[in-house]
Amino acid sequence: MYQLVKSVLFRYDPEVIHEKVMSSLSWCGRHPGALRLISTACQFNDPRLTVKRFGLTFPNPVGLAAGFDKNAVAIPSWAALGFGAVEIGSVTALAQPGNPKPRLFRLPADQAIINRMGFNNDGAEVIARRLAKLNTDYGSLAVPLGVNLGKSKVTPLEQAAEDYLRSVQVLQPFADYFVINISSPNTPGLRKLQDKDKLADLLAVISSYESAASAKPILLKIAPELSFAQIDEILELVFNYNLAGIIATNTTTSRNNLSSSLDEAGGLSGKPLASRSLAVLKHLRAQLQDRLPIISVGGIFSAQDVYERLVAGASLVQVYTSFIYEGPLLLRRLNQGLLQLIERDGFSNVEAAIGSRAPD
Repeated sequence: MYQLVKSVLFRYDPEVIHEKVMSSLSWCGRHPGALRLISTACQFNDPRLTVKRFGLTFPNPVGLAAGFDKNAVAIPSWAALGFGAVEIGSVTALAQPGNPKPRLFRLPADQAIINRMGFNNDGAEVIARRLAKLNTDYGSLAVPLGVNLGKSKVTPLEQAAEDYLRSVQVLQPFADYFVINISSPNTPGLRKLQDKDKLADLLAVISSYESAASAKPILLKIAPELSFAQIDEILELVFNYNLAGIIATNTTTSRNNLSSSLDEAGGLSGKPLASRSLAVLKHLRAQLQDRLPIISVGGIFSAQDVYERLVAGASLVQVYTSFIYEGPLLLRRLNQGLLQLIERDGFSNVEAAIGSRAPD
């Protein structure tokens, strides 16, 4: 059924359709009856899928990646759809419109997306008020809420630490964990913050605040283009500043092995990213062993893809592009299929499978 619906949706501008989908999900989130219908159709729950990491409980290991719900307008609907976690954003300290349109492109032949959105969002203050109202209306959320943070475009790179810190301060009461996004290719100069010295300055400011405040887990999201030597430099800082985990990876600027001839700037997500994302995961796991959780992102479309990432050492995974291509029943299929794979291989639960085939 969704494939038929998709054939119609894909005739229209991707960002227009995205806005309509978000408007619909926002409406559903305000109506308990609609949420119950979505849950009945889309969720698959089993206690054996539960994962516990950095002090949080995830009902299943498949979360929504940042970028879909930038402004936290549909959080109850994501939980109803069966996601094990929701990551909003990227949120910047200052509201910003993002890059000029068009800035979102489909590559159906590759099951991929190119975006150069540019952190378009309502800003930390507005999103904090929205989350406060959500807490008032719903109480505690059904799944962990991650807040992905980016740098405001107008903020000079030299003031990036203060810009990120402002967002942390404003959103501190509402986030279950924060993600420091220094790896989007769509904000000029942002990836320079992955350089060791600049990253050390940024993490020092944020970790110092979190040590003094009611600390929330801080994760770091890295780019797929980093060499393994650059990743190893970053890992030194991860332990120095007590980060809770790594998210690997963001979108890629590479255009290798694409069937589509579309020539647009921006970050590529979807199936073409799968092999590099998996390679980065395996390197991270080899370096970290089980000392730090890894969330794997990039090209995850099937239960087998989820299982491959988990046994390779990811504690959790996230999806984005596959939701666009596979539709609202994706989470039911992924979690049902994952449980079947776990049972097939004799694991008692998903925790037992995590890292079982990781490199030594």
